[in-house]
Amino acid sequence: MEQLLHFINGAYVPSVDGRTFHNVNPATGEVIGQVAEGGREDINKAVAAAKAAFKTWGKTTPAERSAILNRIADIIESRVDELALDETRDTGKPLSLSKSLDIPRAAYNFRFFADFVKGLGTECYEMEGVALNYALRRPVGVAGLISPWNLPLLLLTWKVAPALAAGDTCVIKPAELTPTTATKLAAICKEAGLPDGVLNVVHGFGPDAAGSFLTEHPDVSLISLTGETTTGKAVMKAASGGLKRLSFELGGKNPNIIFADADLDDAIETTIRSSFSNQGEVCLCGSRIYVERPLYDTFVAKFADRASQLVVGDPMDAATNVGALISEEHLHRVEGFVSRAAAQGARILLGGKRPDHMAKGYYLEPTIIVDVDDSCEIVQQEVFGPVVTIQPFDSVDEVIARANDTHYGLSATLWTTNLKKAHLVAGQLEAGIIWVNTWFLRDLRTPFGGMKESGIGREGGVHSFEFYSELKNVCVKL
Repeated sequence: MEQLLHFINGAYVPSVDGRTFHNVNPATGEVIGQVAEGGREDINKAVAAAKAAFKTWGKTTPAERSAILNRIADIIESRVDELALDETRDTGKPLSLSKSLDIPRAAYNFRFFADFVKGLGTECYEMEGVALNYALRRPVGVAGLISPWNLPLLLLTWKVAPALAAGDTCVIKPAELTPTTATKLAAICKEAGLPDGVLNVVHGFGPDAAGSFLTEHPDVSLISLTGETTTGKAVMKAASGGLKRLSFELGGKNPNIIFADADLDDAIETTIRSSFSNQGEVCLCGSRIYVERPLYDTFVAKFADRASQLVVGDPMDAATNVGALISEEHLHRVEGFVSRAAAQGARILLGGKRPDHMAKGYYLEPTIIVDVDDSCEIVQQEVFGPVVTIQPFDSVDEVIARANDTHYGLSATLWTTNLKKAHLVAGQLEAGIIWVNTWFLRDLRTPFGGMKESGIGREGGVHSFEFYSELKNVCVKL
């Protein structure tokens, strides 16, 4: 059985008090490892190591940091098969997805920020004949990075890479359900030449545990969190005492708007992805589908037929499209949403139950719900599973109002061949990321983040460095 330890000051270490917890494979329900459970003393040791390392790492040049980040990317790319297997065993997602998306994108995150930091500049303002003002960019300090369980290495490296590129040091608290790739990333960084103490990993839980101890720590300068909205509120409260800078990417209940003039085949195929990829456990999934009434019946029939062809099964099988949900607790949570929707009068058109052929593990069939009211819980709350609702609409103004009628505002997708309509709707949707005739197409230079209760701040390209670095103005009288 695999033993996963903390990584503090360049070495793997057990918890100070010796506590551990189980790591479970969601595809089988079996315990596959023991993980060190961090407490306050473990966090204190990690933060102290990061604070000490910052004295030298924070003075390195962008070129020096870039070289190490590129070496980290090289090592990740050389170990795709191993890391993809680890990711699938932790998450239950299809191995084909881990190999094609999670691990390659993790390597690219390092590659992207390694290149971007070398060309990063700041502004200069001339007060004619009086003074010259120029801005200097400097690292902030110790970054507390709290990563989620749905895309563990991909989203962790989205934080680690710009933090290291900016010259910050890190203390990582991975999701307790997916500890493996974060643990291995630490050794990869050391192999690439990252100095001891620059990157530290402490495993554990959130409230009154490693997560809250990290967010409260007075020597942690900033917190980046990807997780649930409720977690974000708790972290904000915990971090408020030290006035830490915060970057949150939180929950989403994202609308997918399909107009009658859309390219139907393209919309169907992409909506299958945006609904059921990674078992629907993606914050950007389009879980609220709105279809213009003339196309509604045709879309529903074709979409249900295509969804029924998805293979739910063993994540290690190349034929599998939909793997296991992350945990038994989460499976019960998603099932509860479905059963309550049915009790409120909604119709389950497809799925809604565990597949008969999977005796072990935490599986749910792709689920389509229709005849549902906007006020229904399943339309308003993030389910985070392979579950979508489909509803008709009659006008542009109507669908914009209904799409915006939520306390979330992460992403939105719209489908139309009318360019004027596309710009009109995109401009009025309350979401941080809007895709037109596509989904999950990412240019890492662009701002990434949510509105309302879907997050705080933006990351990506220069926006990441606005968070992970400080700007100070120098005014020189002429």
